[in-house]
Amino acid sequence: MSGPPTGTERVVVIGAGIAGLAAAHRLLERGARVTVLEASGRVGGKLLPGEIAGVRVDLGAESMLARRPEAVALAREVGLADRLQPPATATASIWTRGALRPMPKGHVMGVPGTANALAGVLSEEGLARIERDADLPRTEVGDDVAVGEYVAQRLGREVVDRLVEPLLGGVYAGDAYRISMRSAVPQLFQAARTHDSLTAAVRDIQAKAAAHQQTGPVFMGIEGGVGRLPLAVAEAVRARGGEILTGAPVTELRRVAEPETDGAGEPRALDLKGPAGAVGSPLAEAPAAARSHTVWRVVAGDRVLHADAVIVAVPASVAAGLLRAESPEAAAELATVEYASMALITLAYRRADLALPEGSGFLVPPVDGRTIKASTFASQKWGWIADEDPDLVVLRTSVGRHGETEILQREDAGLVDVSRHDLREATGLDAVPLQTRVTRWTDGLPQYPVGHHARVARIREHVAKLPGLAVCGAQYDGVGIPACIASAYAAVDQLGGDLSGVRELTANPVQSLHGGAGE
Repeated sequence: MSGPPTGTERVVVIGAGIAGLAAAHRLLERGARVTVLEASGRVGGKLLPGEIAGVRVDLGAESMLARRPEAVALAREVGLADRLQPPATATASIWTRGALRPMPKGHVMGVPGTANALAGVLSEEGLARIERDADLPRTEVGDDVAVGEYVAQRLGREVVDRLVEPLLGGVYAGDAYRISMRSAVPQLFQAARTHDSLTAAVRDIQAKAAAHQQTGPVFMGIEGGVGRLPLAVAEAVRARGGEILTGAPVTELRRVAEPETDGAGEPRALDLKGPAGAVGSPLAEAPAAARSHTVWRVVAGDRVLHADAVIVAVPASVAAGLLRAESPEAAAELATVEYASMALITLAYRRADLALPEGSGFLVPPVDGRTIKASTFASQKWGWIADEDPDLVVLRTSVGRHGETEILQREDAGLVDVSRHDLREATGLDAVPLQTRVTRWTDGLPQYPVGHHARVARIREHVAKLPGLAVCGAQYDGVGIPACIASAYAAVDQLGGDLSGVRELTANPVQSLHGGAGE
């Protein structure tokens, strides 16, 4: 920060998911006065704590990537340091070709460095097809390419259908043959641009990773569930003087005239990164009239707020509606973002009634025609669940992928039935659960199709034309918790005139890895 905050900047954050809350927390650190407006009746977005049979569980996302600093650091900042816990087991399986098979190692999001890495998962024909990669002519990736399309060209469809697809599907609930390699697996995209062979590109990635070996767990959870994180951030925001209003959907966002002055008779300035008017500041680039006489008018129910700056941290369709009046170009781009819906089915059993395979759970390739796409053995993955009730076993399954509608139209009981059927087929589990919970996430996961990076760049270019406006959230730079927080911090920096974070994320989106099973 090149100048101290004045403490007079009024910033409205629209959306109280983890991105919006992280933005509010960072803004308060820099001296702004912050109001967070949330349409629903709670904070947290896709992070939702709950309970089943008296045990605390996550009903949304359940882990966060620890190899990126943002999520773990924020948890520590808001008092959860002693609650951070890595998974109790890092092993998982894949249910394919009629059996639970150990999840292979030695791959990058399912793409192997050698055929042997996938032995046991692929057929002999599939393994032989991988070996041909070294003899094929170079495949150009251009500005972007679909992960599935490129990998199938190099290694054959079986690699995609039996490993890449379930791993990517666990992150995006999408179609590997549509998902952008540049945005979803950026390290693989960059390596593919400089290597003739895909397997050689993977081995290069692995060699570089080995040379800079990171210590500590890849993923991290929170005792009681990662759904505790947004609650703790919200508490910290309120403790710093921030205001959070739930049940407050924003219906209008406009630039309006407000010739209000501060105590010295000067127009109110925005100083979140450096002195107002500094080179690169949104205020410096705005016309003098805009700097002196316009603010953001935000209408939420019967409440009207005026703010020097606004951060829009809501899903794409909602953001499109809010920005349509002031930036129809950004709104049009946001309106093209597609989402996948899914449901999580949580089941609690008596431990005495079942014996599960070892590990954290399993993934399911769509090509095998099963209904569930993954199952997490939550009591085996998270030690605190087992500790809370040693006589209880908690599992969860997930259903629903992009474009699937029939399965999610079923009643809750129907989703429990298909989950139990597939669990019985995969593990032999035939016990009757003590309790079940179905959590539906309609339009829960934004899709990253080929060209996603260019769309994000266009959205930000249009938004940057409006002084005191920034956007953040899962639809931009990555769907994981650290990616959302990084997006929020970049938005705060942008309001203060520092565009380095936005540029870095646009050029290098945060890869969201799979947390084992059922993420």
